[in-house]
Amino acid sequence: MAEQEFSRSSAAVDADGAGSLIESTYGLLSSDIIHGKYSPGEKLKLQSLSDNYSVSVGTVRESLSLLVSDGLVLTQAQRGFRVAPMSIGDFQDLAKARVLLESSSLRDSILLGKDDWEGRVVQAYHQLSLAEKRLQADPVTNFDFWELRNQEFHDALVSAADSRWVQRFREVLYKQAERYRRVTTSKRANPGITVHEEHRQIYELAMGRDAEGAVEALSTHIWASFEFMEKSGLLIKDQGTE
Repeated sequence: MAEQEFSRSSAAVDADGAGSLIESTYGLLSSDIIHGKYSPGEKLKLQSLSDNYSVSVGTVRESLSLLVSDGLVLTQAQRGFRVAPMSIGDFQDLAKARVLLESSSLRDSILLGKDDWEGRVVQAYHQLSLAEKRLQADPVTNFDFWELRNQEFHDALVSAADSRWVQRFREVLYKQAERYRRVTTSKRANPGITVHEEHRQIYELAMGRDAEGAVEALSTHIWASFEFMEKSGLLIKDQGTE
């Protein structure tokens, strides 16, 4: 009996270990795709990734399957995995979806949020403002730090919303949007000033409990990146998003 219990415990530990390894590999791959280590449309070879991340091919395959769910990786029968393409059409669709979900979450947070919600937003906005000063000075070097603070601010804004599913899908869309932000932000003139003004308007309207005004400012903020990308020609229209 003791031997059987030991075997079960060992199996549970092995399962937990495998799950943790898949999760960590998934995190690394997700970050590398978002940061542009793998190009849009690039084929992802299992053995090569296995060697790069020092994990088994099975772990890589499971991690890539999770990334398929996030929309960062595509898979086709008998053709393996590849990085999801980027295109102006995809970015437009992404912006539209983000406006729908983030607007809903922001509206709910403003209506439902208490003092603790306000405290989170105030702190996140202060930290973001400092990061935007650094971004203005050097967009390339300071982008990662700003991106972290940017996410914290957007998360804080919607943190009082009570729909778990909306929050989950919003997180997926946010990851997708970061890929595009990395293309647009460093190319903008004075990005720290431009983006800070957009965030300031959202913040002040949210703190004033003006739900409709804050939602409108948020929508303008999300669409601003798309409009810049569309005018800049940084993405070709026929790259495809199959």
